[in-house]
Amino acid sequence: MPFSGVACNRVFILGFDGAGAAPEQLKVPGIRRVFSQGAFTWKAQTAFPTISAECWGTMLHSVEPEQHRLTNDIVSREPYPEDSPYPSIFRLLREQRPEARMASFAEWAPINAGIIESNLGVHMATAHGDKLGRMISDYLRENDPTLLFMQLDGPDEGGHTHGYFTQGHYDAIEESDAVLGMVLDAIQREGMWEDSLILLTTDHGGGGGNPRSHGADHPLDKTIYWGCCGPMIARGRALSGPVYVADTAAVAAMALGLRTPDCWIGKIPEGLLQEQDA
Repeated sequence: MPFSGVACNRVFILGFDGAGAAPEQLKVPGIRRVFSQGAFTWKAQTAFPTISAECWGTMLHSVEPEQHRLTNDIVSREPYPEDSPYPSIFRLLREQRPEARMASFAEWAPINAGIIESNLGVHMATAHGDKLGRMISDYLRENDPTLLFMQLDGPDEGGHTHGYFTQGHYDAIEESDAVLGMVLDAIQREGMWEDSLILLTTDHGGGGGNPRSHGADHPLDKTIYWGCCGPMIARGRALSGPVYVADTAAVAAMALGLRTPDCWIGKIPEGLLQEQDA
């Protein structure tokens, strides 16, 4: 029978921008460290259009772009409506567990300014590369968050500059994986690994419609990696069923014991959870 379980003490959602499924063929010890201890797939699917605001919005709000209505232009100039019928995982947590400590660290500033609601008391910071990794490490030394989100933009920049699924794209992914490794080391060092859900994913790929862009309804743009480890998660299991980017918020909510709204479309992927003796 599926794990019936206990909520985790905290959730980490750690994401790359524009990596698609490319890490499957790369030296990415950070990603593989989590996947080897949990359940994962290199064939998850993201939202359409395969553009950052639309896909991060679907990841964190668990509804399609037609519902959250976020675009790169909108998130760059407008805050997300605080009374939207399509709340983020951050808003769910704040409403159901008011004492929760939450943080968002992003290289792409519009995530903090336009995708996560601004009235929730989320600690937000924007920096780049190793500096962001050090900021997260320092934050974890002083704080025990219930939910922490990270977005690294380098892979998408590498794809736009050099072309997706080229050596320049791969180099950028491996550089971001080194930052991810810093964060994973901090999680372990602060004694937060064993009782946390650690979820890794990306918002979209690229190169399907245009070698140096994304947005198309094409497998190179839509196929992404996705996986997590934690107390209730099956260990070392390649997921064979479908996984969708909106499932990210649903899995985070399950781990934190939160009730999810009827509008959310995310599901718990088949085979994700440990099985217990009947």
